[in-house]
This record gives sequence, structure tokens and C-alpha cells, in this order.
Amino acid sequence: MLRLLRNRLRNVLAILLLNQRTSSASILASESLGAVSSESKICSEIGIGLLERGGNAADAMVGTTLCVGVIGMQHSGIGGGGFMLVRGSDGIYESIDFRETAPAAAFRDMYKDNEIGSVVSGLASGVPGDLRGLEYLHNKYGVLPWRAVCNPAIHVARYGFPVTEDLVRYMHDATENGNTFLTDDPQFAIDFAPNGTLLGLGDILTRKRYANTLETVAKHGVKAFYSGDIAKHTIKALRAANGTMTLSDLSSYRVSIRPTLNITYKGYNIYSSSVPSGGSVALSTLKIIEGYSSKDPRLSTHRLDEAMRFSYAARGELGDPDFFKNMTAFEADLLKPKKVEKIRERINDDSTKNVTDYNPKGYAMPENHGTSHIVTSDRSGLSITLTSTVNLLFGSQLVVPETGVIMNNEMNDFSIPGIPNAFGFVPSSINYIAPLKRPLSSITPIVVTHPNGTLYLTIGAAGGSRIITSTVLAIWHVLDHNMTLPEALAKLRFHDQLIPATTFFEDGFDRDVVNSMRGRGHNVTWVKLGLSSVQGVRRLWNGTFEAASEPRQMNSAGLAV
Repeated sequence: MLRLLRNRLRNVLAILLLNQRTSSASILASESLGAVSSESKICSEIGIGLLERGGNAADAMVGTTLCVGVIGMQHSGIGGGGFMLVRGSDGIYESIDFRETAPAAAFRDMYKDNEIGSVVSGLASGVPGDLRGLEYLHNKYGVLPWRAVCNPAIHVARYGFPVTEDLVRYMHDATENGNTFLTDDPQFAIDFAPNGTLLGLGDILTRKRYANTLETVAKHGVKAFYSGDIAKHTIKALRAANGTMTLSDLSSYRVSIRPTLNITYKGYNIYSSSVPSGGSVALSTLKIIEGYSSKDPRLSTHRLDEAMRFSYAARGELGDPDFFKNMTAFEADLLKPKKVEKIRERINDDSTKNVTDYNPKGYAMPENHGTSHIVTSDRSGLSITLTSTVNLLFGSQLVVPETGVIMNNEMNDFSIPGIPNAFGFVPSSINYIAPLKRPLSSITPIVVTHPNGTLYLTIGAAGGSRIITSTVLAIWHVLDHNMTLPEALAKLRFHDQLIPATTFFEDGFDRDVVNSMRGRGHNVTWVKLGLSSVQGVRRLWNGTFEAASEPRQMNSAGLAV
């Protein structure tokens, strides 16, 4: 009984917190120049400031992203990579892949008998693409000088920022298993424990080495990161920790421009990025549920969950299109009306199925982690949705001593041969390591337009494997249930990625719905709030912007000007 009361109290507090954060977010969006949403109010304000100085959504995105890499260093920064989807002011879309690549010396069995090497070591890092992605965006779409969009983040890194509630939580999560690297590793301690003890809430955290690195990049361009002294320092640090990356790996890194996927959904046009991102999985899920109409939340939740399961099953067939030339055709087939209709015919309204009914090949994909999402839009119609990541919290837990850059552990997103996961499913060979290959990702940037092509909603999420489902849920609430964006982001979420065969419900979710799912055969469990975070911007009929930030993050902000 006591445990039940505690759970109920926790649920009530969680819902009150979401309502409080929602009301504060919805006040901020009533202007027509542009909007920015990110996990950091400081960084969103930087993006807004760049818009006010005559910049556009691309300038705001570069400035905000660089700032998030300073403040949200636990899962973002120039030591990582990501994806973005750009809707140009002319209505033309561009999907930019700046995902990390495996070094040229990487090979399929490099983690045999050394799984931990893909997590914590110099061997865990892929070649970072973050700055190349921002450079490409700025060169093609930006209007302010490069130095101007870099300067605000440099200032934040050099002079510091208050440790936030969100950062306190992430530092705790990263060290709760007894790994006290933030204080014990001198290279982390310089920033996180300058006086010998870990900084706490409200303390000022500076990253002066990182500021110097950004200063060099601002002055000399992105090439200064990929060659010269910064690159030499990066390679030296990685090789000292058993890494194999070379100067050639860094200097030869390029972004990849991928096909943009699109579907129609109840009259709207929805666009997303293709493999190796998770866009097709999200679009497949939406296309499946498009054929349904039910006001019963118990039935609609079951149907949406089944759509998630079928779409995640297809994810096991996806991989880097530079290595598998059939990917374009496979994703196109996944979204065809006949394919979707066949899946819908297999969904039983009264019960769920065994995992093998969705995934007969028994493929499992590794869990994705981390990430930070940012959205910017401006009055010209230019809109960008971007996700950046270093993967696990604080990446590979390796700081380059001279530069302060925290390196990613994106190599952990590849599948490791011969090692079934905890549920007995074998890894997909499509996602095995190969030189210069990019691992599969759940990142799902999405833009929604009205039937006439005008901009409506730009959205995306962070949260590893939950990115796809949290993004789909937010879109579903806005388009199907006519919610405002803050309302949609505050709704409690559920997640099902097929393997494990479990539906995860956030604390406080409607118990009647959860019990009905259990009655249909779903294996349900409760999870704490905050395992995913969504950022979005909606353009309203009168030209103003509604910017909404994740209410589960205490320090996020959606701002409009």
C-alpha cells in the first residue's frame, strides 16, 4: 500500500511539473521574425539574438548548436556528429548527414573480446562531423559572418555558465555506478571539479580550453579543426588511449547529402531524412496509423504501438547507403501504400503478436543513446531541424587535453558480430563495422507542411532509440488531436521498439489505457519521465511562431521574436 501511494504521489508530481513547464513555454511564442527551440534557454537566446541582428534560421542554428555543445557537453559538441533536415525558403529540402564515420583502420571484429573498447577508449570514437555539418549549413544558407555566429558560444565557454538542474541530473546519471571520472580524471576535473569537488547547482562552470578551440575555428574556419594543431592534438589523445584514427581520417571527412523522404499524412506533407538516420521508421509508423480513426484512446494506443513494432522490425534491414545500394529502394517500398496496407491488415485490434511475427529474421539493433535536438525557423520559410550527439553521456569519457573537446563513442552504435543481445536476437550484419562506414541512427528530423506546401511544423527529438517514437507521438497529437505544440510535448509518452518485447509507459500515463494494453497481451512497464526530449516550432496561420521546448528538461526554452 505504501509503495502504491508513493507511486501515485510521484505520478501527480510529474504531471504537475509538466503542466508548470508547459504554461511557461507557451507564453513565449507570439512573434513573426523567427523562433528557436533547444534544451538550453541561454542557447535559445543566442539563436534569437542572431535573428534580431539580421541573421536567418541557418545563422541561428549554428550559434545555438555551438552553444549547446558548450552547455550540453554531456551529449553534444564538436567531438560528435549528427543529422539535419533543411527546408529552404524556396521550399526545397536538403538532408545533411554529418554523422561520424568509422576510421580507415576500423574492421568488423575490432571489438572481439573487447566490447568495452567501443564505449570507453580512444577506439570508441568515430571521425567527428559536427563542425563540417555546421560549416556546410552556414556556407549555403547563412547570411551573417562565420565569426559572428561563433562568438556567442565562445563567450559562454570562456566566462562560464551556471550549472543547471539538467546538468546536475546528467552528471549524477553518468557517475552513479561509481565511475567518478568527472573528478578523478584531471582533464575532466579542470572544468567540472576545479577545486577538487564536483561543481553543484548554480556554480559557474567554465570551459576555457574549449573556448580557445572555438576561437581558433571562428578565426581560421572549420579546416583548423580537421588539420593543423587541433587535429594533431586530437589524434595524439585518441592514440594514447588505444585509438587508431589518423590525421588523414580527420582531413578527409565530408558531409553526405542524402535523399529526403516524404509522405502525405491526412492532407499534410511530411518530410524526413533517409538512412542512416531513422526517418523512414518514423514515416512508416505514421503512414500505418493514417488509415485508422478511433476516439477510443485504448484502441488508438494499441494500434499506434503495433505500427511502431512493425516499423522497428524493418529497421533491422537498414544501414549505410554508401555500402548497401538497395537502401533507397527499400525505404521507398517501406512507405508505399500497398506495403502499408498489408501491414495494417496484419494488425489485430484485440491482441499483439510474438516478436518473431514482426521480425522473422531475428535481427536486433544496438541501443542508441544521448543526443540533443535544436529547431530554428524564420519568416522567409527557412526552417532547420538538427540533432547532434556524442552518443553515451560524455561520449567516450575522453577529453583532448589541449582543446577541451569531449570525444564521441559513436562506434558503439555499430553491431558487434557473434554477440546476441540479452533477448537472444542476433545483430544485423548490415550494421557491422567497416572502414569509413556510418552506423545506423535513430535521429529523426521532420518538417510538416500544409497541403499547399507552406511551412507548418518543424520538429525532432533527443533520447536515443526513443527519438522515433517521441517524435511520432508529438506529431500525432498536433495533427490528429489538434493540440498546440506545448500541449503535445507535455503529453505523457509510451515507447515500443519491438526488442525488447516491452511497451514502456511514462509514470502517470492513463492506467485505463495501460491496463487495456496489458489485456491485449502487451508486456508493459513504467519508466521515469525524461528519457526523451522533443523540441519544435510551429508556424501559425497569421505568420507568427509557436516555439515549444521539452517540459521534462528544466532548463530548455522555445523562444520567438
